Amino acid sequence: MSQKTVKPYGTWDSPITVNTITDTDSVADLVDILVDPLTSQVYHIEKRPAEGGRDTLVHTQSGRDITAPSAGINWDVKSKVNGYGGAPAIVFGGVAYFSHASDGRLYRLNVEGANPVPEAITPENSFHKFANFDVCPVDPTILVGLFEDHTGCKTPVSVVNSLCFINTSTKSVFPLKSDASFYSSPKFSPDGKHLVWVEWDLPDMPWNGSEIWVADIVTTDGPKGSFDLKNLRHVAGEHSKISVAYPTWLSNHTVLFTSDVSGFENPWTYDCTTKEAKPVLEAPLAEAFALRDPPKKLGWSPYAAANAQVTEVLFTAMKDGHSVLYLVDVSSGTAKSVTCPYVEIHNIRALDPALRQVVFIGTTADSAPALVQCTLSSQTEPQAVFVNLQSDSHGSTLSPQYISLPRPLTLLVPHEQGEHPVHVIYYAPQNPNYAGLDGEKPPCVLNVHGGPVGLSPQSFSATKQFYTTRGWAWLDVNHAGSSGYGRAYMEGLRETWGVQDVDDCINAARILSAAPHNLVDPKRIFIRGASAGGYTTLAALTLRAEAGVFAAGCSSYGISDFQRLEQETHKFESGYLTMLFGPDPQTKLDRSPVFHAEKIVAPLLILQGDVDPAVPPSQAEIMVQSINKRGGTVEYKLYSGEGHGWKRKDTIQDALQREIRFYSRVLGIECSLQDDI
Repeated sequence: MSQKTVKPYGTWDSPITVNTITDTDSVADLVDILVDPLTSQVYHIEKRPAEGGRDTLVHTQSGRDITAPSAGINWDVKSKVNGYGGAPAIVFGGVAYFSHASDGRLYRLNVEGANPVPEAITPENSFHKFANFDVCPVDPTILVGLFEDHTGCKTPVSVVNSLCFINTSTKSVFPLKSDASFYSSPKFSPDGKHLVWVEWDLPDMPWNGSEIWVADIVTTDGPKGSFDLKNLRHVAGEHSKISVAYPTWLSNHTVLFTSDVSGFENPWTYDCTTKEAKPVLEAPLAEAFALRDPPKKLGWSPYAAANAQVTEVLFTAMKDGHSVLYLVDVSSGTAKSVTCPYVEIHNIRALDPALRQVVFIGTTADSAPALVQCTLSSQTEPQAVFVNLQSDSHGSTLSPQYISLPRPLTLLVPHEQGEHPVHVIYYAPQNPNYAGLDGEKPPCVLNVHGGPVGLSPQSFSATKQFYTTRGWAWLDVNHAGSSGYGRAYMEGLRETWGVQDVDDCINAARILSAAPHNLVDPKRIFIRGASAGGYTTLAALTLRAEAGVFAAGCSSYGISDFQRLEQETHKFESGYLTMLFGPDPQTKLDRSPVFHAEKIVAPLLILQGDVDPAVPPSQAEIMVQSINKRGGTVEYKLYSGEGHGWKRKDTIQDALQREIRFYSRVLGIECSLQDDI
C-alpha cells in the first residue's frame, strides 16, 4: 500500500473533473422511465447537457434516440405544466405522445418508424401547455391530460389549469374541469368508462391538502370526440388537512392511492361500487409509501402491479431517509420487505405483471442512477433479482476507494418546546492518495435542499464526490419541513420558513464541529443551496448574520424578496407564501433577505438563470445591488438561457468551478482543478 501524501484539506487532486460531472453525472441525466403497456417495450427520458440541455425520449434496450433532432427542430421532451412540469410523454401501442418545450404543443410519432418526424396534434398556441397523459384503453385516439392556459394572464393566479380530453384524430382539445387551482394524475379505468384524478386549491400544496375524485365519462352531442364528466364522487383527501396522491386503477371499480391521514403516506383503496375508501394495511406503518420528494412534479409513481391479478403491488417507501421496497398484498393487507441495494428509487412502472416484473430508476450509495428491471420471486418471503437495462451504464466509474459513503445522523437541537430532531447526512473527505495535516479539521460545505419540503437523499452524487475527493467534508441538512419523515416533520416549516430551517442549519453546523463529533472546522463552514435552499442560505447570512457560523455562502436562484416574488413567480410557487409565512403580510417583509442585506458580513456568491419562471433574475439582482451599495463582498453570475436549475453542459461546468474556486479564495487555499472550460 503506497504512503499517503500529507496535504491541506481542500487542496487534494481528484479524479473527478467538471467534464466527468457532465459526461456521466449522477443526478441529471435520467428523468423518467416509461413502459408501453401493449408491447412491454421500455423507454426513458434523459437529459442532454451537451445538446443545449434538451430532454429526449430513448428506446432503452437499443439506446435509440426516438426524438432525435429532425426537420430542423431540436426536440425537447419537457413540460412546465403546474410550474415544475413532469410527465411530458407516454408511449402506447408503438406510438409516442410528447410535449415539446419550445412551443408547448403535444406531438405524436410512431416509435418504430424509420426516421420518424413528430406530428403536432394540438393547435398552435404559445399560451397553451400540456402534460400528464393517459390513453383511453378502448379508443386510443382519445387522450386525457392536463391543459394549462396562460392567455391574457397578468398575474400567476390567473393561469387556468384544466383536465382535458385530446382527440388525436381531429386534433382537438376539450377542457373538462377547471374549477380547482391544479390537477394531476388523470387515469382511465380499464374499461374506459371512468376517470380518476387529483385536485387541490391554493394556498394548499398537494402534500398538505388535496382530493381524489372519480367520475363517469359520457359522450355529448358536440363535435366528434366530445365528452363530459358525470356523477362526480369524492374519493378521499381534504383541503389543508389530508394529502392524497398517485391514484391508479386495480380494476374497473377499484382505485389504489396513498393517503397521509395516519401521519405517513400509506396505501389505500376506493371501491366505486360501495363508495368506500379504506386503508390497505391492517395497521399503518410510520413510513412514507412515496418517493423522496412530495408530489411536486407530475407523473411520478411509487408503486406498480406485481402480479397478473393485480392483488400484489410493489411499493417504494421512505424509511430513515432512504428508499426501501415492500411487496403489498392488497387483498390480505400485508406488507413484506424486499431486500434491495437501492437507497433512492424513482418511478416504479409495471413491465410484465404475469412475470412479476417491474422497472424503475434506482441509485445506490456508491453508483449513479440506473434503469433497473426487478423480477420478484413467487416465494412466501419475496426475493428480487435486479438487472441494469443499459449496457452502457450511466453509473459511476469512480473506484470505490475514492467514494465517500453517506453517514446519516439524527441530531437533537434546541427548540422552543425543548428539543427536536434534525436529520443530516455527513460525507467525510475521502481520497486514498492523501491525508490532511496533523490536527487539521476539514472545511465543510453545508448543503440545503430545495423545496423547501424536499429531501437530500443518501444516494450517490458526483457533485458531492467532486468535493470530498478534494478533501472537503459535505453535510446535507434535512431541516424541519423536509419530506420522507412524516407529515408532522414536514409541517415543521408552517409559518416558520426562514426561521426554523435556518436554526436547524446553524445548530447542525455547531454540533458537528464541536465535541464529541469534531468532524469539521468550525471556522470553515460554507452554506449553499438552490431555490428554497438558496433562500435559506440568504436568510442565514442576513437574518442570522450575528451567529457568525458560516464563512461564506452560495445561493443559486434563491429568493430574496417575497413581496416581489408574489407578482413574478408561477402559479404553483405562489402557494408557498401563505402556507409558510402565515396571513400577516409583514412577515414576508421581515423574512425577505433583501431588506436585511446590510447585516451580511460573510462573502456571498449568487448564481442565477435569466429565464427562470419560478425565481426571476430580479430576485438576485436586487440582492446584489443592495450588497454593493454598502460595500459588501458579493459575486454574481447570470446564465443566459437557463431557468430554474441548470440544464446546459457549459453552465453546469462553470457553476461548479465558480463555486469551489469562490470557497477556496475565501479560505486562501489552492483549488485543484485539472480541466478548464
